[in-house]
Amino acid sequence: MSIVLRLRFPEPPQNVVLPLRARPFKRMRKPVCLDLFSGLGGWAEGLMAAGFHVIGMELDPRFIGRYPSEMIVQDVLTFSGHRARGIVDLVVASPPCTEPSYRAMPWKRAKALNAAGPPTKFIELFNACFRIAEEIGCPVVVENVKGAQPWVGRAKWHYGSFYLWGSVPALMPVFDGEWKGFAAVWADKEMHRARGAFKSEQRANWAAERAKIPFALSHHIGKVFMEDLCSRQSANF
Repeated sequence: MSIVLRLRFPEPPQNVVLPLRARPFKRMRKPVCLDLFSGLGGWAEGLMAAGFHVIGMELDPRFIGRYPSEMIVQDVLTFSGHRARGIVDLVVASPPCTEPSYRAMPWKRAKALNAAGPPTKFIELFNACFRIAEEIGCPVVVENVKGAQPWVGRAKWHYGSFYLWGSVPALMPVFDGEWKGFAAVWADKEMHRARGAFKSEQRANWAAERAKIPFALSHHIGKVFMEDLCSRQSANF
């Protein structure tokens, strides 16, 4: 059973559902991927193109109605992967990177925060991704920023500024695009204007677009896992 979220939308998107503890996960004809902290759907676009049915999970209201597939509005920390065991074949995730990004800056306040202790909330969200995948019994790929490494361990690969942990495929694409770090953004007047004022809606939207997983990365990972699932299914016949 599901309830369509009708708040704040004159014509609510039909792919948004409220979380219910009794809401069952149903076996899909396609392999299923659970996209945690789904955002604007960077993971979903590539994985769907590779043949997955993608279910997003997000709590930030900015992304409701902007996600390209079904989205469950729920806090990841409250979700039990046991509900999706035998249904979900892959978990991908991009936990909020604001805290590790800020702590990686060369500012006195950032250094003071690091000296005071680890970013406990970020670590809790990061670890929740692996917990859910373990409860489901499926592989997981978690994306975050370089600044997360001091707190959660060294990443297995990175594609530009997108660092990856978990079941990262052995063969990964080489980043051939242009990525501008903090110093370059600060010096680039056009990009600085595009960011907008601090804590503005424009700044939030700019950050969300910048954090969106590139299609080349999500599609490559989707194809690798799809081929693996197909080969295992063929071996069972």
